[in-house]
Amino acid sequence: MAKLEIKAPAKINIGLYITRKREDGFHDIETIFYPINLSDKIIIEDSNRFYFTSSKKTLQNHTNLIVRAKKLIEEYSGKRMEYKIHLEKKIPLGAGLGGGSSDAAAVLKGLNTISELNLSGQDLLNLALKLGSDIPFFLDPKPAFAGGRGEVIKTLSFHIEQPIILVNSGIQVSSAWAYSKIKPKEHEFDLRKIKSLDLNSLKQLSTRLENDFEKVVFQKYPRVKEIKSMHYDLGAVFSLMSGSGSTVFGIYPDESAALNAAKILKEKKYFVFIHTESNAS
Repeated sequence: MAKLEIKAPAKINIGLYITRKREDGFHDIETIFYPINLSDKIIIEDSNRFYFTSSKKTLQNHTNLIVRAKKLIEEYSGKRMEYKIHLEKKIPLGAGLGGGSSDAAAVLKGLNTISELNLSGQDLLNLALKLGSDIPFFLDPKPAFAGGRGEVIKTLSFHIEQPIILVNSGIQVSSAWAYSKIKPKEHEFDLRKIKSLDLNSLKQLSTRLENDFEKVVFQKYPRVKEIKSMHYDLGAVFSLMSGSGSTVFGIYPDESAALNAAKILKEKKYFVFIHTESNAS
């Protein structure tokens, strides 16, 4: 019996600018996507019919991006997909970490492999774009500058060596709501000019990089703003909300500082995850 297990990693945004409302209803963005080793797990195995299960029961519905990805690749290939797909959910929901998009990308890649469809990278990219703007990034998740809807991707050669702490309070932010509150604008700082994300660069960028969603999310959900303040109070050299929220990450100078901060943050009963390059997937 054929069986495939795939990791679907989360991401954070190092800066996020909403630059234009497009005629097709989408928005143009500029951001740096950075993959995190917090991952969902997708298990695809042979079955006599298709069905989708999840460790989080509320996700088991026909609107889930996993089901939509399966239907899309089925229609495109003309081949029925009689598999059981199970999602082990680890990435918080509505958290600005791209969990649903990453799951969809993993399913596109997984079904292409297990069904031996031999779809090209361009085929998968076109399918991914039909499902969501940031899904193309997750087809090959490496640090990258992203423009357009999120599909114009330029891979970057640098990494963040310092530990990154993700903190989520459990608040779920609707991306549709967040975008509806944004007034697109041009930004003076060009993310494409960033040549390094070492400790000194991060300290300098902490006063220059923005996430355009922070203002509207912080106003509606003051607790999210408080988490960003806590990161800096606990010694982070850089902190920003990821995506449209509500996760706020902090980058700390060393492991000792990160472990101390994580201990205090966990006492607040928040979801806390530490990413380091040494244990990156």
